Amino acid sequence: MAGRTITRAQLSEAVYQEVGLSRNESAELLEAVLNEVSDALARGETVKISSFGSFSVRQKGQRIGRNPKTGEEVPILPRKVLVFRPSQVLKNRINERRRPGSTA
Repeated sequence: MAGRTITRAQLSEAVYQEVGLSRNESAELLEAVLNEVSDALARGETVKISSFGSFSVRQKGQRIGRNPKTGEEVPILPRKVLVFRPSQVLKNRINERRRPGSTA
């Protein structure tokens, strides 16, 4: 599953190209959006982005894991995990590109 990674700089450049703000303003806008999303998740809120998906934080309980090398049982402590649920619009867009005969 080799893929390309999109960086903050590339996102900022895309905002610059699409919106027409200066490069500095585009970078500041991107940082402000990412900070707001991060802060909301840290407060335990769900972040929903229309036609994209939703991010939420879920609490996982303690469980017993196993060290794959030694086979020794090890307790895994309770923790919070970030969960992303894509919207149906995003799922459809991704799957359109994988259909046989598609030009993507």
